[in-house]
Amino acid sequence: MEKKVIIQNETGIHARPASAIVKKANEFKSHIEIGYKDKTFNAKSIISIMSMGLGKGSEISIIATGEDETEAVDALVDLIQNHLE
Repeated sequence: MEKKVIIQNETGIHARPASAIVKKANEFKSHIEIGYKDKTFNAKSIISIMSMGLGKGSEISIIATGEDETEAVDALVDLIQNHLE
């Protein structure tokens, strides 16, 4: 399962939004990655997410494989689009 999303947060993905993403990703059993610029990053690792250097307008892919992959992708897309400030 994969969906694309554009970072809407004015300040991009810094420590607080990265922490929220990791927290949400760890609620699921599926393996979850974030795709950006032909690389994939572990969505359950704050170090991995912080290393991406995502700014407002960056397009990423949320990629999940596992038993709850649909729910995981939908929850992370919703979080990134609507709940990061």
